[in-house]
Amino acid sequence: MKTITIEGQLRSEYGKKATRQVRSEGQVPCVIYGGAETVSFSAPAVAFKNLVYTAEFQLAEIKLGTKTYKCVLKDLQFDTVTDELAHIDFLELVEDKPVSVSLPIKIVGQSEGVKAGGKLVVKIKALKVKALPKYLRENIEVNIDKLELNGNIRVEDVVAENIEITNSPRIPIASVVMTRQLRQEEAANEKDAKKK
Repeated sequence: MKTITIEGQLRSEYGKKATRQVRSEGQVPCVIYGGAETVSFSAPAVAFKNLVYTAEFQLAEIKLGTKTYKCVLKDLQFDTVTDELAHIDFLELVEDKPVSVSLPIKIVGQSEGVKAGGKLVVKIKALKVKALPKYLRENIEVNIDKLELNGNIRVEDVVAENIEITNSPRIPIASVVMTRQLRQEEAANEKDAKKK
């Protein structure tokens, strides 16, 4: 799994004034929680670019002095005026402690319904999951080979080993809908059949 390394500095001062000072230096205030201790630190805004502005699920390895923390991105805050990164929350990965994250869905296979002229519509792009850190992965594959015309693949159809999917089981992930051209062809065929 892809890991982004971020080098930061521990923060010793807190409060609005200290936070404003950190931001004015091009740094982003951050917090790591979920482990033995809560750690406040800051790092340059550019260090987060590949972690924040991507749809991929990645781990963050945060180096603060001599300590390194393995984390996942938990929450982001952006400045309402400038749209710059204002704050990041990280969740530390602890070996025997399950974490809740969103994993992107990767559609694989060739749908029967698409081969028949239908159009694939992807309804959701990620699944909420709960798993131990060692079972986390970049994405969850959803095979659409058996997806028929006017059919759906739902959350309950996804099989993921050692991972608990926490979305509602009835939510559709992808469906194949009939295209206008296919509807017109079917209507024309029905007219021809009635004429005979």
